[in-house]
Amino acid sequence: MVNYLSMKLLLAAALLFLPARSFAEEAAGKRTTVEIELDPYYSAIGVYNSLTGKPIPHLKVASEVEIYKELIANFYRPRTLIIEASLNPLPYAGTLIKRHQPGLYGDMQWSSNLNAVQAVTAGFEEPWALSLFLGNVVSFDTIKKSFQGKRNGYSGLLVDLGTHHIKDNVLIRDNWVQMEGKLKGEQILTDRSLRWSFRGGAKFHGDRHISDSFFVGFRRSRTDFKEKGSFWLLNSGFEYTSDFSQEKLEPIRHFLVFDKKFPAKKSRMAFTLGLGFVWTADKKYSGPLSSSAAGTKTPNSFQFILRPNLEF
Repeated sequence: MVNYLSMKLLLAAALLFLPARSFAEEAAGKRTTVEIELDPYYSAIGVYNSLTGKPIPHLKVASEVEIYKELIANFYRPRTLIIEASLNPLPYAGTLIKRHQPGLYGDMQWSSNLNAVQAVTAGFEEPWALSLFLGNVVSFDTIKKSFQGKRNGYSGLLVDLGTHHIKDNVLIRDNWVQMEGKLKGEQILTDRSLRWSFRGGAKFHGDRHISDSFFVGFRRSRTDFKEKGSFWLLNSGFEYTSDFSQEKLEPIRHFLVFDKKFPAKKSRMAFTLGLGFVWTADKKYSGPLSSSAAGTKTPNSFQFILRPNLEF
C-alpha cells in the first residue's frame, strides 16, 4: 500500500511533467474572480477583487514598451486587491526526499557543487506562502483556449507571509515576511508568449540565524512559435535576483538562470531548459545554520541549477 509520504512524492514528481498552465473563472463583467495556476515550481490559487466596482480593465496594445508604460503610470493607483495562496511543489518535494530518502539523496551528489535533486529544486527559499497584492491589474488580448488563465499585467505592492525557510533542501521553521514593489505580467498570443517580472523589496525572518535582506530581481522570458531569427534572442529568457544584508548592505546571495526554449512545430507547447547557479555567502546564516556548524570549511556555497519544464 502506498503511504501518504509516497503519494506526496509521486504527486510532486508528476508535476515535473505537467505543462505550466493556469485556468480562470470567466471574468467578464465580474467584480471578483478566482484564478488557479498549476506549475511544477509554482502553483497557486488567487482571489481577485476590484476596488472600483468594475471589471479588470482591458489594454489593447501589442508593444511590450506600451505595456510597461501603462503599468508604471498607474503604479500608485490601486484598483485591485488579490489574496493568493501558493505552493512550490518541486522545491518542497526536494526537502521530503532529503529527509525521508537520505540514501537516494546522497546518490544524487555527483560533485561538490552538483546534487541532482538540489539542482532541480534550487532557487526557492520557501515551500509555500500567503500573499496580499494591492495595485493595478490590466488584461491583454490573448488566444481563446481552455485553461486561458492569467493573461494580465500587475504593478503595485506585494506582501508575502510564510512559516518555513528552505536551506540546502532542509525545511527550517521560520516565520518570515516579505514586502516588495512589483511590475509583473504575462501576455499569450498566437505567435508568442511573453512573461516578465521586475521587483525590489525587503525580507524579514523570525529565525535570528537567517539574515534580513534587501533584494532586487529581474525576469524576462519570451517564446516564439512562428518567428525565425537570432537563436539567442528569440525563445530565451533569464532570471536574476541579488540579495543584500540589511545590517551592512553586503551581498549575501546571487541567483541567475538562463532559459532556452524549444517550441514544437505543430503545437504551442515548448520544452524549456534552464541552466544557472545560486551563490550564497556564509554571512546569510549564523549559529547552527552556518557552514562551520555544518562541518563545511568553505565560507560560501555555490550550487548549479538545472530546470527542465514544459510550457504552452
